[in-house]
Amino acid sequence: MSKAARSTGETRPDRGLSWALSQSTPFSLAVLGLGAASLATVLLGAPIAITLTGWTPVDTLVAAFKSGAFRGVLLVGLFGGIAAALIGFPSHRRMQTNVSREECLAGGFMGIQAIQLSSFLLWFSGGNVEVFALNYLDFAALAPHMDTFLNAIKNTVFLAFTGQFFGIVLGLILAVLAISKRAVVRAPARIYINIFRGTPLVWQIIFIGVGLPLGLRIQIPTYTAAAIALSLNTAAYAAEVFRAGIQSIERGQLEAARGLGMSYMQAMRYAVVPQAIRRVIPPLLNEFVILIKDTSLVLVLGLTAVQRDLMSWGNFGVANFGNATFLIVTALGYLAVTLPLIRIVNAVEKRLRSGLVGVTA
Repeated sequence: MSKAARSTGETRPDRGLSWALSQSTPFSLAVLGLGAASLATVLLGAPIAITLTGWTPVDTLVAAFKSGAFRGVLLVGLFGGIAAALIGFPSHRRMQTNVSREECLAGGFMGIQAIQLSSFLLWFSGGNVEVFALNYLDFAALAPHMDTFLNAIKNTVFLAFTGQFFGIVLGLILAVLAISKRAVVRAPARIYINIFRGTPLVWQIIFIGVGLPLGLRIQIPTYTAAAIALSLNTAAYAAEVFRAGIQSIERGQLEAARGLGMSYMQAMRYAVVPQAIRRVIPPLLNEFVILIKDTSLVLVLGLTAVQRDLMSWGNFGVANFGNATFLIVTALGYLAVTLPLIRIVNAVEKRLRSGLVGVTA
């Protein structure tokens, strides 16, 4: 209840489920249900139809895509989606409440999605499924390689965590230097940031992993070189994130700390940086998600079997076994790691927006 409503004694209606149902109509609910059922039929029914026939071996999977049950499920979803779209969109303007109008529109949009997905799968099932499945969906052939796959996931996460940790530490130092009033302090930090942000990461990996060992006559283990390159690259982007976060803190905070007798570095350490860190958590988490995918570029260094990341594992499988299913499983591995992190990023951003940690939106 708002302050104005409390002061005047007015009460706002409880806009919960019961209120929403009271604003709905049987017709709008039917359209919504038709659209949802059509989309669910395609999203759930198609995998179930394939599962009942079998995902492995390849011949069984091909038969599942060609089966009457699979195409029947898609046709049900297709015609249901067409009906939901044809009914929902024209009728939403005749609804009396916003809730009922939104239900008709939602049913229509889900119908469109069911049409698109079912049409694509019908098109696919009518094509050369045998060749595609043999090259990209031969999951049975990957069974002996699951141990190395799990090790590749571990290496990918370790490389990303290492690059993020050292990148954040170095990036914070660079950010403090980059906002200094003294040009001789600021210039080297800006040069570093611009070089690493302005050149491709794959070039940096090759230069650090191959060029520097040759030029300086030093031995840098391949895995170590990959971690160093990722850390240095992350530091440049983290520095810009920290710089923006530090400069978003009111100038009075720094001046107040200096007024208490702190040096510039003490004021930054105790007054400004702790507040800035809270504000840069979401973008740093986003950078971490990007870094997990960027670890795929280390395949140019030729890692050993125990050092391979996900992309190196997939590339090795395709090159040595002629089976592109390795790449499909590689993508699934990246999704298994990044999707939970994306959910965490969204939750953190939502919490920061609500002001629960003292950060203004």
